[in-house]
Amino acid sequence: MPETPSALPPPSPSSSLPGLRFAFGTLTVLPVRVTRWDRPAARAGMLCAPLVGVVAGGAAGLLGAVLLLLGAGPLLAAVGAAAVPALLTRGLHLDGLADTADGLGSGKPADDALRIMKQSDIGPFGVLTLVLVLLAQVAALAEAYDGSWAQGVLAAVVSGASARLAMTLAARRGTPAARPEGLGAAVAQTVPVAGALALAALLTALAALAGGALLGTYGAVRAAAAVVVAVATAQSLLRRCVRRFGGVTGDVFGALAETAATAALVVLALG
Repeated sequence: MPETPSALPPPSPSSSLPGLRFAFGTLTVLPVRVTRWDRPAARAGMLCAPLVGVVAGGAAGLLGAVLLLLGAGPLLAAVGAAAVPALLTRGLHLDGLADTADGLGSGKPADDALRIMKQSDIGPFGVLTLVLVLLAQVAALAEAYDGSWAQGVLAAVVSGASARLAMTLAARRGTPAARPEGLGAAVAQTVPVAGALALAALLTALAALAGGALLGTYGAVRAAAAVVVAVATAQSLLRRCVRRFGGVTGDVFGALAETAATAALVVLALG
């Protein structure tokens, strides 16, 4: 029987490597074998989730930069950068976004909404949400690459890290799982609140440092603001999902990631 959140042991170095494996093995399609599926490993994995975002965002940003160097315009570079995270997750986060939109938009009671989310087809709310989110991501990335390749890379990395930070915060204690099975149940309530908040503060500070190093003071402010707005937007969606569904699911985690990534990109495109 899984350990309850209050029974989880404190973090230990022995869970770090399994935690990294858990993070990369469950949040990407990279060939990483998950060696442990217990709650300490899940907690360590969710705390490592922003690192997965840095890797995915870095790969996305670099592809866009290479396309620019090869003579492509900012729009094509943005399309390439937006495609990388989708490929690294086999589109699971986008699928989660569409399913969550269908569940929320159905207006059905929690059990019926969860059943709708488990169906393989995508409804009108899901399609509309996917189209708008992908358009927003590509448009914001194009704006960044139109400034410079460095702005494009920074936008991709900050959005990727913010997306996974939203998942870490959703796994904090006090946020229940909507179902007794699935990835949502495996990681729900595994992350200590203090650890989640500390990670959010650290990522905000690192984004500001990176923005300042590449783009100056204004870039630092925008990068930090992007993380803050991304987290706030994802938390608003999380509260809505918990009220409607009774907790989180794997689909909700995907929706939070895409929502946070989009919000971060929009902030970085402004000004």
